[in-house]
Amino acid sequence: MTGARGGVAGLLLVATALPACASPTPDAREAALAYASAAQRGDAAALHAMMTIASRRDRSPGEVATIVADERAELAEQGAAIAGPNTRVEATARLRYADGEEAALDMRAGRYGVSAAGALPGGGRTPEEALQQLRRVLARRSYAGLMRVLSPGTRASMEDRMRSLVDGLNDPGALPVQVTGEAAVVAVPGGHQIKLKRDGGMWRVDDLD
Repeated sequence: MTGARGGVAGLLLVATALPACASPTPDAREAALAYASAAQRGDAAALHAMMTIASRRDRSPGEVATIVADERAELAEQGAAIAGPNTRVEATARLRYADGEEAALDMRAGRYGVSAAGALPGGGRTPEEALQQLRRVLARRSYAGLMRVLSPGTRASMEDRMRSLVDGLNDPGALPVQVTGEAAVVAVPGGHQIKLKRDGGMWRVDDLD
């Protein structure tokens, strides 16, 4: 959609900030029905008041009034559909922290519950969200977080490999170590190989497979 029609879609998406929803647990259905009523009436002032602060900055009351006047019939039809008995309302909230982390909350049985958070990742609704969560756990060097964003199969495979490596390192003194200058290679039972490098007199793991 372009022009005024694009504005109608924008109104539908952002018209949820109602004074009636100022309670600790906002009623998403009440907001949707209030929007439906305003759309059916063609009440531009009410629709503008329901928009988010950012959306109100982007569109003046006059611009919203123009959109409503141009698309009165479509808005009325839209409002009637929203107010219909078969409409299902889903509410989702996003909380952004000062450090850029986000938590997503879904409404269930009248209460918001955490569906995803930076510290408690569990996959994403879209591939982009899943990648954002992967970046966060990698940036925090969080092994536990990484396990939660992996698919069950990949997680099980990685945990099996880690368990096998732990078992293979039960007796480090008995493992064959091939030292070449400042580098060493260790064959670990279970098909693993660990490469070490000496730096400043200290041996450190350089690579492992």
